[in-house]
Amino acid sequence: MTQTSAVPTQPGPRDGPGRAPLPDGAYGLGGPGEARAYGLGQPDEGPGRRLRVLLVEDDEADAFLVHELLDEADARVDLAVATSLAQARAGIAGVDCVLLDLGLPDAQGLDGLRRLIGVAAGAAICVLTGLGDDHLGAAAVAEGAQDYLIKGQVDGVLLARSLRYAVERKRADDNARRLHEAELQQQESARLQRGLLPQPLLHTDAVVLHTFYQPGRRHGALLGGDFYDVVQTAPDRLCMVVGDVCGHGIEAAALGAELRVAWRALVLAGVPDDAVLPALDQVLTSERRTDEIFATLAMVTVDYARGEAAVRLGGHPPPLLLTDGDAAVVPAAYGPVLGVFDRPERQATHVHLGDGDWSLLLYTDGLMEGRMGDGDQRLGVVGLRSLITSPAGRAVARADLPGWLIAQAEEANGGPLADDVAMLMLTRAGAPK
Repeated sequence: MTQTSAVPTQPGPRDGPGRAPLPDGAYGLGGPGEARAYGLGQPDEGPGRRLRVLLVEDDEADAFLVHELLDEADARVDLAVATSLAQARAGIAGVDCVLLDLGLPDAQGLDGLRRLIGVAAGAAICVLTGLGDDHLGAAAVAEGAQDYLIKGQVDGVLLARSLRYAVERKRADDNARRLHEAELQQQESARLQRGLLPQPLLHTDAVVLHTFYQPGRRHGALLGGDFYDVVQTAPDRLCMVVGDVCGHGIEAAALGAELRVAWRALVLAGVPDDAVLPALDQVLTSERRTDEIFATLAMVTVDYARGEAAVRLGGHPPPLLLTDGDAAVVPAAYGPVLGVFDRPERQATHVHLGDGDWSLLLYTDGLMEGRMGDGDQRLGVVGLRSLITSPAGRAVARADLPGWLIAQAEEANGGPLADDVAMLMLTRAGAPK
């Protein structure tokens, strides 16, 4: 049955001849003229839990009738009453369902419904009115109401059933909407993934390329702002890039895809290597939403016939050179991040990769920023090198090394890595695959 508080109150200003008094135990919330409530206790949980219902009705006789109908039906309902739309908007938090009269002192017709839907959050709304207009009922449902009930044409059982069904329909609608939004996000993520993680333009058997990508698990995003690309520019020459746009989610991914596409276009157009990063600076500053957004980037041009590479860094961790079980940090000049300084200089560092077997590993900082143990110590470049050069790391095939490094970093972190991780590993043919 409807729960009734034992708190007494004086008759309201609307009590008098022709008006039925509120039942014993009704009380005003916050003083005269505020919403009245019929026992707002702590509702129990579970499939048959009590519903928290807000009746928006300025006629106390009608409010009393609704209470009596629910009480006679032994409905599991905690009922509160607001006498105006303003009171309803202020007291709707935590409500499962709203019974809304379309004739209120501060709202008439569907206007009140529209204004209440804007603040109703997850609450279902049933229109309860004396206007027996089928067209108005259909319009109310079209505007977002879950049901349309006519005063004097419902008994307590029907009213209680309508309230519970309205709540369940609202939940089903919300679940369907969230599922649809998730599907749209997955489709958008798939499109952005093609922009962030393209098919490398590589046409040679002299080197082997391994790629890896993992979004930050703790941000709930399918994609972040990390990206990579590889373009072969001559029979014995190729360009590689790994980048990271600050932030997570669709916006960071979209900007990362723009930078990646711009990088490929510049390289294919034959723009000199020294001019590529300044051009990407311009793309970033013109496309970003706020001045606080920046990106880091590592670009490497490899002449694999000569075993030489030119490394350019824009605020990005340096590559690792893997040879004969060793993992050396490429001593590249550290240039500023993209999107912070006007026309910054980023010098190229020329590196001899070796005459034998080698692998060049490019990665984003999400791989290094996981914690080690319970302290604040990060894996870092030193920890990354230690993993690769450990006996277990040396036993891992190069094709499996990126995935193995992620697994080891997450084990040391005690859980999923918070940031996105992208990796490129270029291996000279003849080295372990």
